[in-house]
Amino acid sequence: MRSQESYPLAAPLACPIEKDANAAQVARAMVAMWQRIDAALTPVLGRRGVAAIYKRSLYLTALHPWLQALHENIEGVIDLDALSAALVRQSSADALAAGNALLQTFYALLTRLVGASLTERLLRPVVANSISPPPVQDTSS
Repeated sequence: MRSQESYPLAAPLACPIEKDANAAQVARAMVAMWQRIDAALTPVLGRRGVAAIYKRSLYLTALHPWLQALHENIEGVIDLDALSAALVRQSSADALAAGNALLQTFYALLTRLVGASLTERLLRPVVANSISPPPVQDTSS
């Protein structure tokens, strides 16, 4: 029998953001989190595999219908520009709630597919890095 200590990350995916952050800041933090998730999982699941779980997560996050519309445009890669644009159009509270719901749904789906132990190992770098500020990206190109 497995002890609870085997799986200390019960639901680790949540976007750390300051209380008074605006929707644009929430969107940037969410995009950074999804970039880390994609980077951590793509070597194991492939780009299309990660995108498939992301697409299903969008569909299942029914509490936020504006997220469901994004799932129709997923064709083998995660469209973080579309996610960011959708989040920016919401209030900061709604953007954070929806973004975190999407992360939790993704985590739950991944756990069902590969198991809790492997999910924890794959996402440990994502959770550890979510404490540090998101990387600065060059958007000039």
